[in-house]
Amino acid sequence: MSFTKVLIYSVISIFIISSCEDTQSKKNKQKITKNEDSVLVKKTSEKKNISPSKSETGKKSSATDTLLKPFQLSNENAREFLLQYGKENPETLVRITTRYGDIDIQLYEQSPLHRANFIYLVKQNYFDETFFYRVAKGFVIQGGNSDRNEMAQKRFEIGDYTLPQEPITGLKHTRGAVALSKQWVDNPSNRSNPYEFFIVVAKKGAYHLDGEHTIFGKVVKGMNVADKISNVPVDGSEWPKQNIFIKAFVLK
Repeated sequence: MSFTKVLIYSVISIFIISSCEDTQSKKNKQKITKNEDSVLVKKTSEKKNISPSKSETGKKSSATDTLLKPFQLSNENAREFLLQYGKENPETLVRITTRYGDIDIQLYEQSPLHRANFIYLVKQNYFDETFFYRVAKGFVIQGGNSDRNEMAQKRFEIGDYTLPQEPITGLKHTRGAVALSKQWVDNPSNRSNPYEFFIVVAKKGAYHLDGEHTIFGKVVKGMNVADKISNVPVDGSEWPKQNIFIKAFVLK
């Protein structure tokens, strides 16, 4: 083969190979571009129609549950809450009903935290799960507690808190006085147990309790009912042998 023929053959081969590579390169670029456009459109479409997965939904529900966590009273928030609640709920007359009859209690405005607390518990239906659970004959009858699971659950829902004393000058534990009980251990400031109240039935009063408890009301009707309850049979711990259920209503 002459040199001239070899040279011509080489040039033709190079041209053919070069032309094939360019054509394939253009096809590849075109395909890539089309594929990229297609993916972008698909992704955009997916974003527009996106819906949360189960796990995402679960996270959102968890956050919502945290935001909607039920309100509970504590020593940190009770004062502020009850003062505001008292302004919005100014009632001062409550009726306690039992199978022995009704007891009407007038609440004192001079003890705003204790009054508001009692109204709050009545409106929360707390007392409807409780009894007059202690009867000290000739002394006091005490209500606001029970051995029912519903009562424990209700206390948990409302909160764990106590109230500071609100002594009213000149007020004593006379017959018919209504006060909150207290924890006797580790309670140097005599803070009140918000859930349990007692009514003095002693004809001569219970003046040795003065200064120990906050008196926040008095019986204005139904002391005869309180006397009937104070005479029911009790066990060795002063718990009535038959439960004396309580219902409580705000009258005005």
